Amino acid sequence: MDLQELPKRLFTLGEEPEPVKSILYHTDDTKLFTAIRGTLHPDEYQELRDSKLGVFLKFKELNFAWASRLVHFMLCFKLDIKKKYELWCLVGPQPARFSMIEFEHLIGLNCDYVENLKNPRCEVTEETIVFWQLLGVGIDAGPTTEQIIAACKRFSEWSRDDRMRLGYLAIFTGFIEGRKFSTITQASLVRLVMDLEEFENYPWGRVAFKVLMDSLWNKDLTKSYTIDRFVQVIQVWVYYALPEFGAEYGHPVQNKPSPPLLAYNGGKGCSFLKMPSEDSYVEWESSLTMEYWEVVGATLGSNQKSVVLYAKNVEGYVKEETTVKEERPRKKARKETTVKVEESPREAEETPREAGEALVGWSTQEVFENGMKQIANAMRDGFGMILREIKHVADRVEVVAERVDALEQLAKSNKGTASNEASHTPSGTP
Repeated sequence: MDLQELPKRLFTLGEEPEPVKSILYHTDDTKLFTAIRGTLHPDEYQELRDSKLGVFLKFKELNFAWASRLVHFMLCFKLDIKKKYELWCLVGPQPARFSMIEFEHLIGLNCDYVENLKNPRCEVTEETIVFWQLLGVGIDAGPTTEQIIAACKRFSEWSRDDRMRLGYLAIFTGFIEGRKFSTITQASLVRLVMDLEEFENYPWGRVAFKVLMDSLWNKDLTKSYTIDRFVQVIQVWVYYALPEFGAEYGHPVQNKPSPPLLAYNGGKGCSFLKMPSEDSYVEWESSLTMEYWEVVGATLGSNQKSVVLYAKNVEGYVKEETTVKEERPRKKARKETTVKVEESPREAEETPREAGEALVGWSTQEVFENGMKQIANAMRDGFGMILREIKHVADRVEVVAERVDALEQLAKSNKGTASNEASHTPSGTP
């Protein structure tokens, strides 16, 4: 019995590229949100916090601990699929999906479909021109993060609505756009802020998801790289997709706040990875349930090395060392087994933030690899047994089918013989 061909891994198992540096990103800018907090009156900040986009301010207040290595290796476990707006990562007995469905569930923002999502029609009025002048921005451009911070120093005579507009624009540039601090934003989108209610109810969840996936598409994971937009949601998704892992290393927030984006404080300093059980995984809607993936990936790595494999038997796991030819020299082993986690100071505003300067997520690369190999080899052992059972059953079904066909042919033959004998039986003597 032939099994359906499954998408390949992006990288061959055990040859996932090590991170060159921490993932660079531009969201969660402390300087920007400190300026906004000082600009808005307490009641205005609370109103902004309670709005539909206030989830980003609440997330900022968590002081979420960014785990760059966790996100990097999860991206390395991707399956090579052609859908730009879906991410499938194979860790454990089945792949976990990150799509707009999961994003909407995690972040709780409006993800409804609208035409011209990234280029809505918005009339430029006299009020728009005046507000753009307050921002110090040309009417044909959207404000940069730097310009919003500068505008926060000139707010003393602004109206309440203008201050609220500034707060909404800070959320837009700081989390939804999340690009380099001097990058101008799209004017057609930010002009929506002139109608505060319309701006709040716009499907920003759909915008945030699509621009994030655009940034992730075809990212070269073998080099130092930057992910624009709200990349922290990927880390929260890992905790949600692997609940037992998230409960132990994601530092869950008490009382399970809603939406799930606010349910974790992030994780640092995890020293090892336990073998997760099948109950550890969330079974996403429309998940693949195939039993086997090839070890070889679509991207062939060249950093083969000596690995430790674990074969499962009746009594548990037996350690078995296998030596694989090295094609290039390995890096020197780290002298320390523990790493002190410190927050790196922000450099020049043009320099992307490296929030995970120290090793986070796991104390060493080797420990993480061994944990993943344990999972992978246990999966292969179990799936191999399942395939053998499937083949055995298929062979038996074929044998039974052949016997049924033979019996049917025999029955037809006997029926035909009996019919012929009845037609040739001589009649009685008169």
